[in-house]
Amino acid sequence: MTKRASSHSHDPPKVIIIGLGLIGGSVALAIRASHHVHIIGIDIHEPSLQMAKSLDIIDEGHTSISTTVQDADLIVIATPVSKTMELLASLARHPLKVGMMITDVGSTKETVVTESERLFNEHEVTFIGGHPMAGSHKSGVQGSRPDLFENAFYILTPGKNVDTFAVERLKRWLIGTNARFIELEAEQHDLLAGSVSHLPHIVAASLVHQLIDLKQHHPVLSDLAAGGFRDITRIASANPIMWRDILVHNKHVLIPMMERWQADMQTVQNLIEEGDDDRLQQFFSEAKRHRDELPAKKKGAIPAFYDLFVDVPDHPGVISEVTGILADHDISITNIRIMETREDIMGVLRLSFRKEADRQRGLDCLEAEQFNTYISE
Repeated sequence: MTKRASSHSHDPPKVIIIGLGLIGGSVALAIRASHHVHIIGIDIHEPSLQMAKSLDIIDEGHTSISTTVQDADLIVIATPVSKTMELLASLARHPLKVGMMITDVGSTKETVVTESERLFNEHEVTFIGGHPMAGSHKSGVQGSRPDLFENAFYILTPGKNVDTFAVERLKRWLIGTNARFIELEAEQHDLLAGSVSHLPHIVAASLVHQLIDLKQHHPVLSDLAAGGFRDITRIASANPIMWRDILVHNKHVLIPMMERWQADMQTVQNLIEEGDDDRLQQFFSEAKRHRDELPAKKKGAIPAFYDLFVDVPDHPGVISEVTGILADHDISITNIRIMETREDIMGVLRLSFRKEADRQRGLDCLEAEQFNTYISE
């Protein structure tokens, strides 16, 4: 394969982001925050390119990789996994600059890393798999922000031919994310992500499907599900295409896990049928104990929701009073919901914040104004 000579030293490094959604745009902003670079965005949707350019996320945009990738110093592929596989094959057919680094942000790693080793075997380029475990209630490039990955786990899965120096070089590229880098084998990543992220998404989606069936005969169910049920199934609102790809590419991990899950459900069903009070209580007690031992203030595989609950009296203007206090302290909220309000009793506001620090500041300033606040972990 023809090799490209390095670009002139006075030119800024060229970074290409393929796929301008929330993650791709946020990676671009994080890189720009810590490096003097020229960022090129590639996306098949022209409006996404225009939006990214208007927000200074990219310097230029294109709808194909045909003429843009040859002199790149870093390429970040931020697309669903199936599209990532196609892009790897396409990149391997291009003349690529010696020393180029390529990474992705997909939620499954084994198939991607294996494909990269096959395709780039004869290229003097380096591929390192990546998975930033962060997200947002927003989607699309317009939701991008440079601090999206702050303190989040960012998994790197270098293949067998990648040395330590290359991994450190990618970390330097991504230093602006302020993420917590962890190196894992691709297979290990897929096993762990399957347990704490992929299977929970399947369960959440299946619970919603069960609701759909019941709602046909019991329309009031929608109102009843507006509270806790909606909260515990938040993750079912994730991108359907992305999750289709995750299940397809991690099926060798997920199928045994789903079989174990079904066996657990059968065990619980048996205990209910037998009326085994002691073992049913033990089932919930063990789950509670292990759940309570999980770190409460760390970011994990599923994006955290930073909610603050505020008791509010039933009188006109109280919601404006709460939001006004936050605004006076320059604290932004991402969502607000009235959970309970009836005449002559306290209502509850649930305020959602972008990050833990914002929630803590909100708690402090509201309590200083004599509001009763609490956090449910």
